Amino acid sequence: MPRTDLHESPPLELAGRDLTVDQVVAVARHGLPVALADDALRRMEASRSVIERVVAEGRTVYGVTTGFGDLADVRIDPARTADLQRNLVRSHAAGVGAPLPTDVVRAMLVLRANALAVGLSGARVTVAELLCDMLNAGIHPVIPSRGSVGASGDLAPLAHLALVVIGEGEAEFDGTRLPGSAALLGAGLEPIALEAKEGLALLNGTQLMTAIGALAIADSRRLTETADVIGAMSLEAMEGTGVAFAEGLIAARPHPGQAASAAHLRALLAGSEIGAAHRDSPHRVQDAYSLRCMPQVHGAVRDVIDQLERVVSVEINAATDNPLVFAATDDQPDGEVISGGNFHGEPLALALDYAKAAITELASISERRTARLTDGHHSGLPPFLSEHPGVESGLMIAQYTAAALVNELQTLAHPSSIDTIPTSADQEDHVSMGATSALHLLEVIDRASIVLAIEGLCAAQGLDFRAPMQPGAGVGRAHARLRSAVSHLAADRPPSPDIAAVGELVVQGELLAAADGT
Repeated sequence: MPRTDLHESPPLELAGRDLTVDQVVAVARHGLPVALADDALRRMEASRSVIERVVAEGRTVYGVTTGFGDLADVRIDPARTADLQRNLVRSHAAGVGAPLPTDVVRAMLVLRANALAVGLSGARVTVAELLCDMLNAGIHPVIPSRGSVGASGDLAPLAHLALVVIGEGEAEFDGTRLPGSAALLGAGLEPIALEAKEGLALLNGTQLMTAIGALAIADSRRLTETADVIGAMSLEAMEGTGVAFAEGLIAARPHPGQAASAAHLRALLAGSEIGAAHRDSPHRVQDAYSLRCMPQVHGAVRDVIDQLERVVSVEINAATDNPLVFAATDDQPDGEVISGGNFHGEPLALALDYAKAAITELASISERRTARLTDGHHSGLPPFLSEHPGVESGLMIAQYTAAALVNELQTLAHPSSIDTIPTSADQEDHVSMGATSALHLLEVIDRASIVLAIEGLCAAQGLDFRAPMQPGAGVGRAHARLRSAVSHLAADRPPSPDIAAVGELVVQGELLAAADGT
């Protein structure tokens, strides 16, 4: 996966309405700068004027002139509005665990700024501008990964983000972990003293879940397409047949992902001497499901990731805090502040859990192909792909590692969204646990990448034994790229470094790019 540097590109304008998953990835991983769109500024100013009127008139409005959660009935003196918002940020910064990766933090920053740009949060423009400035300057709040229950949004993680906005907490800047105030000072920025509603506008939302979801979509798409490549390598190594991928057969059950995977497999196998030599072999009328059903399984995973993208694409352009602040209209000349539940992460939690299960299946079928490759009874290859079976064990234990990882994946794939533990004195009596879904999805993608790398390592070894017969052109290019990183296993050596090297090709998209000639 090429790491394009977009720091010098024109800024992406955040309008709160048309941000895409690809743009989130470009900001989070490639440094695309951001700025607020003019129409977003106008909407934010109109929404803010409603909040200022509420405070001036002393109206009772949740989170503006009252406490939070089960303390919603506690009236706050207007003179203590700033204390209320600052204390909200401080008290909610209860996260624990390892810090989130930088790309997730950057995605959270751009998503929080874009949510404010919707113009329904009642925050001043200066709050969203500081988030954009932090992104562009490379100031990344240190955010512990655990602590969110996914409603009222990702409160604890977003509180750690907001601490830096007010000059507290910690941030990484210029490669150094610093106090938040020092990081802002180093970039020539100043912290903000939060005013009415602004602490709530920063904390109440789904930006951790959505950030991970957006990045996971990009990684999962690459992984599913790479699974086609590695699966095609395995098919060729075991002298399988591609007849089950025929366009007419696939069209008889027209799931979009299945059709896309089958088309990819046909392209990868095109021109195969191995396939041609064994096309009419009686023992190749049908292959095992792990080979024959690749379009059906890999394609189903594609469809699940498409569903996740539909959910995330809505969420990244949504107002997810509470209450929402609607600007004045002819029918509501004073504007309107409405309490609701847009912060509830259930749409994301369910979609993220579905993606966890799907990627686990991608790894599961990959491990089955690895097992066949290393089993001489099924593959027609030397036992455990060894040059000297018996005295050497070849890649025997690599398959054990894949099996162990798939077992771990099956545990991680348990749906977090079906569990709930009430919070805030039972005021928040049903929560989504979507943050757990998201964090587990990151781990699922990581483990599945290694499982596919192990299959790739075994498939390349199998292809070596089929020489001089040539595989399909796409498979051949993938095989050559893998061999440029890992040499043929001529004698036993520790497989771990080889697995890591192939894993890097999988994660960076280099195996996929080579196979597709891109």
